[in-house]
Amino acid sequence: MDKPTLVILAAGMGSRYGGLKQMDPMGPGGETVLDYSVYDALRAGFGSVTFIIRPDFADLFKQQVVKKFEDRIEVRFAYQELHKLPAGFSVPAGREKPWGTGHAVLCARDEVKGSFAVINADDFYGANSYEQLAKFLTTPHDESKKAQFCMVGFRLDKTLSEHGSVARGICVKDAGGNLVSVNEMTKIVKTAGGAENQETGNEAKLTGQEPVSMNMWGFTQKYFANLETAFVDFLKTQGNELKSEFFIPKHVDGMVKVGLADCKVLPTDSAWFGVTYREDRPVVIENIRRLIQAGKYPEKLWS
Repeated sequence: MDKPTLVILAAGMGSRYGGLKQMDPMGPGGETVLDYSVYDALRAGFGSVTFIIRPDFADLFKQQVVKKFEDRIEVRFAYQELHKLPAGFSVPAGREKPWGTGHAVLCARDEVKGSFAVINADDFYGANSYEQLAKFLTTPHDESKKAQFCMVGFRLDKTLSEHGSVARGICVKDAGGNLVSVNEMTKIVKTAGGAENQETGNEAKLTGQEPVSMNMWGFTQKYFANLETAFVDFLKTQGNELKSEFFIPKHVDGMVKVGLADCKVLPTDSAWFGVTYREDRPVVIENIRRLIQAGKYPEKLWS
């Protein structure tokens, strides 16, 4: 099979972080978090990377980030823009942000061939996570009856921030390790007894042991076949809401529940860490330093 593509969601505005965290240096050689993602994907066997970015910082992104490794892996770009909508739909007055992660992936449809993984630009997933994804995506699967997807599952309490709420897809899986459901919770906070979602209308007490989606997915081209239809349905019902978002986890959850797809939850021994808030940055820097000291990464990735 052809080598899979790594699709990186890098169009975020970083409103809670206070800047473009996808371009903020974290490693000792000025590496961003996504530098480590590309490095791990390369050694796991991925053959290309597609960055989903915004046009307003495209030139800066290409110069500061991509130039360091563009001679090592095939690089493509897709652009998530507010007005990129299916025929018959328009942006409601007052809406400022794009339509979420599902919309972002849809914007990359023409730049992705074959099987592919989707990740966040500001999350550090670890080498084993990419190995698990690459193994799944390069193994033939029978899709004659339904699509075969995967996601890497992390434990909720290992993914929380000390500095505010986070959004996580809370997953339920069956005895065979397949996803049964995923509930996107957008305001999870750490508590003494675990965690709780404080999102209005979706409040929930959580143990912290729940497997969660950190937007590390593995898809075949069959994902795109359903994606636009689902996005159109979303726009019909929520398109006039100024802050509504079309999330990947909710879309996959819908495909699983109606029998269009199976989604294997892949275990990983990698630790996750990421930057949601500015205060998370020192923790990420320290975690990278420890991984380098342990021999997991070179002092400078692209030297």
